[in-house]
Amino acid sequence: MVKMKRNVFGNVFVFPTIHPVLLPEARMTRVFSLALSAVLFLSFSVFSLAADFPGTKTNWQGFDCYQFDINGRPAKVVCPKEPAAGNPWVWRAVFFGHEPQTEIAMLNHGWYVAWIGTSDLLGSPKCNEERSSLYDLLTNSYGFSKKPVLLGMSRGGVCSLNWAIANPDKVAGLYIDAPVCDLKSWPGGKGKGIGDPGSWKQAQTVFSMTEEELCDPAKMPVETCVVLAKHQVPIFIVAGDSDRVVPWDENGAILMENYKKAGGKCDLILKPGCDHHPHSLKDPAPIVEFMLNCVK
Repeated sequence: MVKMKRNVFGNVFVFPTIHPVLLPEARMTRVFSLALSAVLFLSFSVFSLAADFPGTKTNWQGFDCYQFDINGRPAKVVCPKEPAAGNPWVWRAVFFGHEPQTEIAMLNHGWYVAWIGTSDLLGSPKCNEERSSLYDLLTNSYGFSKKPVLLGMSRGGVCSLNWAIANPDKVAGLYIDAPVCDLKSWPGGKGKGIGDPGSWKQAQTVFSMTEEELCDPAKMPVETCVVLAKHQVPIFIVAGDSDRVVPWDENGAILMENYKKAGGKCDLILKPGCDHHPHSLKDPAPIVEFMLNCVK
């Protein structure tokens, strides 16, 4: 006799019914059959992740990439050739594909890579809401890990930080690169940075705040990051000490100081003489090591 069962992805599997009394040889056969069925069940469950993604299948850096929309916003999921246990993933904020060496390395480690287009929302509550739509889809419908590692470059820093601060129990760690941590620095240009008047007006709109309110550091990740410190979420920063767009001493330096004071773990690679670009590291090994340690 057999029993038919479905997993969460709708795949049907056949399991043998165990009889109460079996001869030794028959019992061994049953045990082997059950073990084989379990292996097949787990294998098909993993591979069905990629098979069931919505949208258009393309190729990105030699890996299967699925492009689709969520609430009218573009989203992407890049699949590893052999998913690692637990389906870990890197969650890129804005600028998908820019300096991709870290994501490529993580794909080779069996991690997924995900992204949703929220560049215009600048880490606002609406940005958090849109990003949560992708998080809910991937964790609830596709079995992704409940705690991704977030990756944010430039304005992606404030996007990643604010989502993590609003959801500290859903984050394994953050890698932020030349990160915006205080909107009055960028795009406000209220300090040493050149600023961006168009994006500064956009920030006031999406946050529904005045200039004065946006200039309050108590509302920015430079101070609100202490929430993550209390939850022991590790942070890794890569930045240039000569950044003229997102000045280091107005952003990452203040965040790191406050984070460590609050008991958080924050590692840093500060590139001497480096401006806002290039982001990342030619050899992403330190970033990769950080991400792997986040889920150990």
